[in-house]
Amino acid sequence: MSVVFIAKRLFYLALTALLVSAIVFAVTQILPANAAQLILGEYATDEALAALNAKLGLDQPAWVQYWDWLSGVLGGDFGTSLRTGQPVGPVIMAAFGRSAILAAFSLVLVTIIAIPLGVLAATRRGRPTDVAVSFVSYLGVSLPEFVLATLLLAWLAGPSVGLFPASGYTSFMDDPLDALHHIALPVITLTIILTAHVSRMVRSEMADTLDSDFVRAARLRGLGRRRVVFHHALPNSLLPAITVIALDIGYLIGGVIVVEEVFAFPGLGRQLILAIQNRDLPMLQAGALVMALTYAVANLLADFAYAALDKRIQFE
Repeated sequence: MSVVFIAKRLFYLALTALLVSAIVFAVTQILPANAAQLILGEYATDEALAALNAKLGLDQPAWVQYWDWLSGVLGGDFGTSLRTGQPVGPVIMAAFGRSAILAAFSLVLVTIIAIPLGVLAATRRGRPTDVAVSFVSYLGVSLPEFVLATLLLAWLAGPSVGLFPASGYTSFMDDPLDALHHIALPVITLTIILTAHVSRMVRSEMADTLDSDFVRAARLRGLGRRRVVFHHALPNSLLPAITVIALDIGYLIGGVIVVEEVFAFPGLGRQLILAIQNRDLPMLQAGALVMALTYAVANLLADFAYAALDKRIQFE
């Protein structure tokens, strides 16, 4: 990849991050919550509220508050939680790390399972294998996360089977095996949902690519079926799938709110729910910003992967 291509994408990422920070700050500022009121309680006097507002800088113009907040974020200071009085940064980063563990395991399994399934279905179009893969994919796409999570919880963590714990989390640093035991159900849920999306995408693109002229030309040159499929058709079929997987990274980090809530998993999604329930604006701002930036970085990685697979992209 050229230096110019990388520099342009990094510039767009920085611009996106700045715009996202402004939107996150603006949205949280219009929410029906007052930090001073939350801290002092509903019976606080006007004098006490005014003094605390001045101390927190809430009596300043909005652009001054935004600049102070952004300066703190750039310096690693996300503010102080209104609920616990502790720094927000370590709490959000710890929750982000736990969600990242779910995302990493799920993405590895999705990549291992979904791409071969899509290729298998595309190379056997109309056959029982294709029908079975398509049926499972449609079923996975149709099931909402909370329905699938609840079914797995009732089945695999219920008293009749009891293979996995119903909730909780154990650090990999403390007990790796118990940690795997606790994240198994959330990972299975996310893997099933995302495998359905990715395998459908790969199957559709692979089927179109196998019917393309350059694949026919490769076959006419006498190339073997395996070489045609894996060296010619598959790389071109993966480009749209990369976009889906990149968006799934952001979904896994912050969009697993429902799954984390069902399994009481202390990730970023569940931390955001607690922040909303307690009107903890600093925690909500930090969580929303981290989630949005994760989407932006995932898209940047997708651009780099696109350029690596298709050299024409970086010269456009």
